[in-house]
Amino acid sequence: MKRMLIMAGLVMVLGACNSPGKDAKSSENPFFAEYTTPFGVPPFDKIKIEHYKPAFLKGMEEQKQEIDALLNQRSMPDFENTIVALDQSGRLLSKVSSVFYGLNSANTSEEMQALSKELAPLLSKHRDDIKLNPRLFARVKEVYERQKGFNLDKEQTALLEDTYKSFVRGGANLSPEKQERLRALNSEISLLQLTFGQNMLKETNAFQLVIDNQEDLAGLPASLIATAADAAKVAGLERKWVFTLHNPSIMPFLQFSERRPLREKIFKAYINRGNNNNESDNKEVVKKLVSLRLEKAKLMGYDDYAAFVLEDRMAKNEANVYRLLNQVWEPALRKAKEEAGDLKVAMKKEGVKDELQGWDWRYYNEKVMKEKFDIDENQLRPYLKLENVREGMFYVANKLYGITFTELKDMPKPHEEAIAFECKDTDGTHLGVLYMDYFPRASKRGGAWCGTYRSQTYKDSVRVAPVVTIVCNFTKPSGGQPALLSPDEASTMFHEFGHALHNLFKDVHYYGVSGVPRDFVELPSQIMEHWAFEPEVLNVYAKHYQTGEMMPKELIGKLEKSGKYGQGFATAEYVQASVLDMDYHVLKEIPADFDVEKFEAASMKRLGALSQIPPRYRTTYFNHTMGGGYTAGYYSYMWAEVLDADAYQAFVETGNIFDPETAAKFRKYVLTPGGIDDAMVMYTNFRGAEPGVEPLLKNRGLK
Repeated sequence: MKRMLIMAGLVMVLGACNSPGKDAKSSENPFFAEYTTPFGVPPFDKIKIEHYKPAFLKGMEEQKQEIDALLNQRSMPDFENTIVALDQSGRLLSKVSSVFYGLNSANTSEEMQALSKELAPLLSKHRDDIKLNPRLFARVKEVYERQKGFNLDKEQTALLEDTYKSFVRGGANLSPEKQERLRALNSEISLLQLTFGQNMLKETNAFQLVIDNQEDLAGLPASLIATAADAAKVAGLERKWVFTLHNPSIMPFLQFSERRPLREKIFKAYINRGNNNNESDNKEVVKKLVSLRLEKAKLMGYDDYAAFVLEDRMAKNEANVYRLLNQVWEPALRKAKEEAGDLKVAMKKEGVKDELQGWDWRYYNEKVMKEKFDIDENQLRPYLKLENVREGMFYVANKLYGITFTELKDMPKPHEEAIAFECKDTDGTHLGVLYMDYFPRASKRGGAWCGTYRSQTYKDSVRVAPVVTIVCNFTKPSGGQPALLSPDEASTMFHEFGHALHNLFKDVHYYGVSGVPRDFVELPSQIMEHWAFEPEVLNVYAKHYQTGEMMPKELIGKLEKSGKYGQGFATAEYVQASVLDMDYHVLKEIPADFDVEKFEAASMKRLGALSQIPPRYRTTYFNHTMGGGYTAGYYSYMWAEVLDADAYQAFVETGNIFDPETAAKFRKYVLTPGGIDDAMVMYTNFRGAEPGVEPLLKNRGLK
């Protein structure tokens, strides 16, 4: 059952299919046969756009037939013939979904986006046909109520309870009339979430800051200028420079450009994505989306959508979420105000009499960092060559868990820029395949993420290894230089690698217990960030890309001392986005004249946010919540940071940040069990007690 729900999470998508359209012969469709590729990875080089739709249609039909067979058997419902049979159904649908939605995020096209809209209602209906099938729910309920008679182990019990709960939360107990309305709501919500994400991608790709006067490049690093020149050539703008809203372009521009009007122009373009009153405007999408989500929550018997979502998260309720955010917000705001004071002093020194603005913050933050700590990002990048950072994180994984990564040549790849690695356990056994896809392109959505093209499972009592992918938008090689990462990008690589380790180490027998709560899932990723800039780790990977010399101890010391500066800004923008997400989803009613811009402004005013620090994601490009996935859940990063800050202390307390016994416990109790245990039980099994917020505040320099 969880496989179907995982697919639904990937979906956030889909529309009305009739005939298969550009069909491909079954014998030619890669999805209709066992993959014969190395390690059984998807044959990306053979998959064509016309293969997806027939595979989706056949996958849905096969799962329907499997469930019909389950329902029509004469034997009494039991764990194997009902719960396991349901869990194992839909293999083809899962197979095609994992590839299609993975590539639709990493390397989309107009054809893929059109197909995703075409499929949306069909997949929504298919999921609802399962969750709202009264005969199927009756069998599941019977097994659930008789579970004591089946002598189930812990994993089987977890699967049964999660399966039953998924039916209840899917509307199985609603009246037929309410179920019909729920079907319509699910379909509309999935399509709106898809539309939101597609609009955001269009808006990000639509803007270009074109510079044709070399003097307007003042202050910019040579590598950024070279990248902008390359972008201009691709756009057919010879002898010019193009800067975009993709993070590797806009963020260093805001940090280093001496041209304040240009910083203002690109900053405003960035924070107004989806809010330009054009065909890609997301305001009306958001209004409809939050209204439909609220209606769904009330239909399910909840006061608001956050209450519905949080019921099966670690946080349990919205009061606990706001309590945590408020605990962090007050010291973060104090620190942000202190930082703002420093920036204003720096502005005055340069003779700027205007008020501090959002487009000034990153620029003058760099100035203050240089003055306070004699360090800036351009000193660090030469030591953070992408390949070296990657070897650094492989080193950490080997020191902690004994695992190794070896590059695989001549492999099918999701994109020509992707690189594949085989992961082996300490005894040499195959753990899985890891793809890494580093650089931005118009066909890739923004941000960084980790996903799977095949989840870990078992088949005929044999472990099926996962195929994992890390997708990023890092600074590209340019001007004869390799890809030199910013400290933030290096930290992001370690973060996503933590998700990858979670997927590679997972060892469960059923799809239905493979997932963990949203506010626990960031623990494995965020704890990896702690190792990224430890001196012992930097001494392994931080080599100058030209000379091969290690990062000097003096520079490492400056990096350590400066590490907590700027956390007022970083924490404030994050908390503001988290509060904004929650504020939308604790609404008890949505007025007809609901205004997204006014609502966001009122939310930030109540919080007391500084005008120079917008939320990390403003409403109209807040894909985490409006695109699904982290709806009423963006707080999860902070919730998990309470866990990871405390968990890392377990290593520190041993006097060895690579302590093998602590690492073995973390792997056993956190990375391996999937969702077999309650999330807090998993954590206390590792740590021995529940965490407090103090380590987080200290790590961020807020206390």
